[in-house]
Amino acid sequence: MDMEIAQSTPTAAAIARVVQANYPLGEVVASEFLRRSFNQVYRLSLASGRSVVARLCAERPRGEPRLQFEADVLRHLSAHGCAVATSLPTRTGEVALRVQLPEGERALMVFEHLQGEPTSDVSANIQAFGRGLARLHEAGESLQSNASHYTLDLDHLLLRPLQQLLRAATMTAELRPAFEALGQRLHERILSFGPLTQVLCHGDAHGDNNFIAVRETGEREAVFFDFDDTGPGYLAFELAVYPWVLHPRTVDGVWSDKAVARLGHFYSAYSEERAVAALDQTAIAPFVAVRQIWLLGEYAGRVSTLGSQAMPTDYLQRQAKLLQQWERLELPEACFNLRAS
Repeated sequence: MDMEIAQSTPTAAAIARVVQANYPLGEVVASEFLRRSFNQVYRLSLASGRSVVARLCAERPRGEPRLQFEADVLRHLSAHGCAVATSLPTRTGEVALRVQLPEGERALMVFEHLQGEPTSDVSANIQAFGRGLARLHEAGESLQSNASHYTLDLDHLLLRPLQQLLRAATMTAELRPAFEALGQRLHERILSFGPLTQVLCHGDAHGDNNFIAVRETGEREAVFFDFDDTGPGYLAFELAVYPWVLHPRTVDGVWSDKAVARLGHFYSAYSEERAVAALDQTAIAPFVAVRQIWLLGEYAGRVSTLGSQAMPTDYLQRQAKLLQQWERLELPEACFNLRAS
């Protein structure tokens, strides 16, 4: 009996064979399956001693991956001195390979392998992360690409993810109005700020999509990867992703002294490289809640691969209370010793 497959997981050895046959990289001598999250990621070791990373793209609620734009962004940033994991072309010069799997075709993209320390809670590393993100934004201002791309506007970040969430199998008639009203209030609040600064966003800069490389001079430099969410969008959203990671996921959660210190290192280092307008600083806090709704929408749109119980009803009940608290969230003033434009 034929069975429909939602998302298969090729072995590392199978990915190694595909890459060796279709990329001008030489022999692959070892392979490792690193993780399965929204994508499947593999590390491949080459006979030359070099390593690369292969990413097998998954179906995504936000639409087809914008691979040509991602490759253009990486090439541009690298050419402007930013340390990023650039993508590598196939033997025929394509930015990605279409791989036939039981569920259908999926895109495989290969990148340079980066090494370094995790950002963690080391102040010098957090400062390098902040400086590096500012330099990405500065370099991104001159990007020219005609490729299809995501636009990280309120439709992409809030309205469409909210609709995915409202259609979740575990959503209830009692919870739905609460989420709808919350989304509407956030939408109106952010629009009320008026025009906010736009940048080329990494899209997922939470401190774990980069390493910290220590150069021979002792300088610490952030090296960035995972640009599959990249696109033009709100600077305030980009700067909200790090506090989104740090704030406790509890209704009565408060900023710890450690989190405040980490945010202070991040924002001060960012603003030393690139000034942040006062209005953008004010808009960061509501975008923390927007980021959480975006993530919930991503999970809701992946039921076929994650299952409905990736977000059970009791979890959604807690999320509704959490987001109502985050709607009123304020970032500690101690975080914002920023240079304003």
